[in-house]
Amino acid sequence: MQRICVTGCGVVSPIGSDLAAFDEALFGGRSAVEAYTLELPGSDPVRVPVARCRFDESAMRTPSRVPADRGTAMALASAASAASGARLIAGSVDPERLGVFWGSGMGGASTFDATCRQVYGEARRIRPTSVVTAMPNAPVAELALLFGARGAAIGFACACASAAVAIGEAMRALRDGRIDVAVVGGSDALLSPGVIGAWQAMRVLAPPGDDAAQACRPFAADRAGFALGEGAAAFVLEAEPHARARGARWTSVLSGFATNCDGLHITQPDAGGQSRAMTAALKDAGLAAADIGHVNAHGTATTAGDAAEAQSLRRTFGPGGPAVTATKSVLGHLLGAGGAVELLATLRALERGLAPPAGHAAALDPAFEIDLVQREARPLPGLRHAMSNSFAFGGTNAVLIASRAD
Repeated sequence: MQRICVTGCGVVSPIGSDLAAFDEALFGGRSAVEAYTLELPGSDPVRVPVARCRFDESAMRTPSRVPADRGTAMALASAASAASGARLIAGSVDPERLGVFWGSGMGGASTFDATCRQVYGEARRIRPTSVVTAMPNAPVAELALLFGARGAAIGFACACASAAVAIGEAMRALRDGRIDVAVVGGSDALLSPGVIGAWQAMRVLAPPGDDAAQACRPFAADRAGFALGEGAAAFVLEAEPHARARGARWTSVLSGFATNCDGLHITQPDAGGQSRAMTAALKDAGLAAADIGHVNAHGTATTAGDAAEAQSLRRTFGPGGPAVTATKSVLGHLLGAGGAVELLATLRALERGLAPPAGHAAALDPAFEIDLVQREARPLPGLRHAMSNSFAFGGTNAVLIASRAD
C-alpha cells in the first residue's frame, strides 16, 4: 500500500507555536489551562477553565485580503510553518495535484459571536465581509489561495473529529492517486464569550478550583469535565514517490485511518463504535493490536466519555494494553483542531520514543483497565506505531495510526 509521508508540520497551540516549546510543555506535562471569568448579560459571573494561545491574529494577512477569523488566522500560520518545513511553496508542485483538506468544528465562531454583539448589543451595521470571514470553509479557501491549490479543497465539520477526518480523507485521496500533495489539519478559535457560555450551559466544563492547571483530569476518579481551548495544526502529506522525487525529508508516515458512526446518540459515546473504528484503522494499516505501542486518547475528562473510551481500549487491546496518554489535560479541548494537534503530539512521541504524561497526578478511576502515563514522560524503546483517537458529538469516530518511517 502507498505510504503517506509527513514532510512538514506546524502548530499554533496553548502550549507553544514552535516544536521546541510544544515539546517542552508536552513531555513535561505542563498544562496551559488557566481560569477565566465568564460574564454574560443576564447571568452571574462564573469562573471556567480555558487554554488560550498567545497568538496575535491581527498580524496575519489573508491571501484574499478579507479580514480573518481568529481560527482562520491560526490555520494560515500553522500551514505556513508546515509548508516551510516541507519546502513547499506556491508553484513548486503541480497545482492540479495539490489539495487542501481541513477540519473545524465551529469555524468562524468568534466572528459570528462578535457580529451578534455588534447587531443586537451595540446596534452597529454588519460588515459586508462577515459571511466570507465566518463561513466554516474560510480556512480551506484561504489556504487554497495561499498555495495555489487547484485539486480538491474540502472542509470537514464533524465536531471533535473534524481534523482527524480531514487528515484521513486526505490520506485516502493520496493513496488513490487523485493528488500528490495535501495541506491538511484543523483549527478552531472558541474562546469568545458566547461560545464559552454555550459550552458552560452544557455542564461539561470542569470547575477551575484552586489550581486551574489541574482542572482537566482525564481518566481520573474525580474527573469533572474539560477546559475549552483554541489552536491549529497543519501537515504537508505526500505520496512517497512524489516526496522522494522532490527530495523531501520525513521521519513519520501515516499508515492507518478509519472513521465510522455510533449511530446511537447525539452526545453519549458508544464503546462498541469506538472499538470498531480502532480495529478498522489497524486493519487499514495492516497491523495487529499488539503492534501499537502508544495511544493518544480522546480523553475529555467527562464522566461518560472517559468511561466509554476506557472500555473501548480494553475491547481493542485487552487488559493493560499500550501506554495511554490524554493531552487535553495540558492543551485543553480544541474541538475541531483537536485531532490535528493531538496527531502532532503522537508524531512527536514517535520521533522521541517517549510517551507524554497526562498533565495531572490524580488517582486513576479504579474501573479503568488502561495503562495511563502520569507524572512524567515514559521512555518507549522501539516504539514504531502509535494511534490517535478522536471521538465526536454526533457519534463520529476517527482513528489515525502513525508509524516511524524507518
